[in-house]
Amino acid sequence: MTERATGEYGTEPFREILMRHGLQLCRDRTTALQVNVGLNCDLSCRHCHLEAGPGRDEMMERVTMDAVIDCARRFRFSSIDITGGAPELVPGIDYLARALAELTPRVVLRSNLIALSRGRGAELCELYRDLKAVLVVSLPATNAAQTEAQRGAGVWERSIAALKMLNGLGYGMEGSSLELDLVSNPAGAFLPASQQQAEKKFRGDLMRKYGISFNALYTFANVPLGRFLSFLERSGNLEGYRSKLAAGFNPCTVEGLMCRTQLSVDWLGRLHDCDFNLAAGLFHGGQLKLISALSELPAPGTPIPVGDHCYACTVGSGFT
Repeated sequence: MTERATGEYGTEPFREILMRHGLQLCRDRTTALQVNVGLNCDLSCRHCHLEAGPGRDEMMERVTMDAVIDCARRFRFSSIDITGGAPELVPGIDYLARALAELTPRVVLRSNLIALSRGRGAELCELYRDLKAVLVVSLPATNAAQTEAQRGAGVWERSIAALKMLNGLGYGMEGSSLELDLVSNPAGAFLPASQQQAEKKFRGDLMRKYGISFNALYTFANVPLGRFLSFLERSGNLEGYRSKLAAGFNPCTVEGLMCRTQLSVDWLGRLHDCDFNLAAGLFHGGQLKLISALSELPAPGTPIPVGDHCYACTVGSGFT
């Protein structure tokens, strides 16, 4: 009997489980651009796969923003997703958001509720409203203890205040075209609850206790990279968590994975297939390429670099 190879997770490597199911992870038609504008953040969340935080100074400069804008002008993506770190802390984020909103029908800001609640936050919220940008914000739970266990002391009250402010601008309100979506990642070394059940609980709790409404809730498994990997190692949960991810592999999720239809660009203009491959140091196509030199979009069927961290996107309902 041939001994099966093992990967980082103590089980078969992700690449081999794909082969065993007769699957390949290859690109489809590219319709979206994800823009990671840097790692500076006012929080140091335990689940962060990028280790973003106040001590990080990686931020996209204007010359790279112009290269991103030029790419969006040439290829006309159907959706552009701006993420970080905390995009609100990056100088020139208003310039980038305005320019991209003119070039695509859907701009998504993965925003930090705490950054929105102070400093330039209110001004940026009004800009996002005027651009009709979609806001996607993290709220781990509907209670203070769980939220602050992941995101830090004092975060809860400011998060609720920011959500109320966004509702006041029309975000997430019935009949409004301003979309406000929430993201909930587990606070510990376990998998997320059913998305449907979690959304029902969030909707009921936030409306009943605070009068807050939103459009949709997404629940995702934490990816064992960056700060979350360090947490798993310190707490002795790494092996068990990785085994849970591998055991929960769902082959039906592969077709809908976001890396199949998007390009991801980091603050230096380097191309990846997704934000997790960015964190893992895996470049688009397996070699360093800059967005400024991109002459054509990747052809459908182009293989996507994978690692065992990809199990986190294929467990349960997947990460799309």
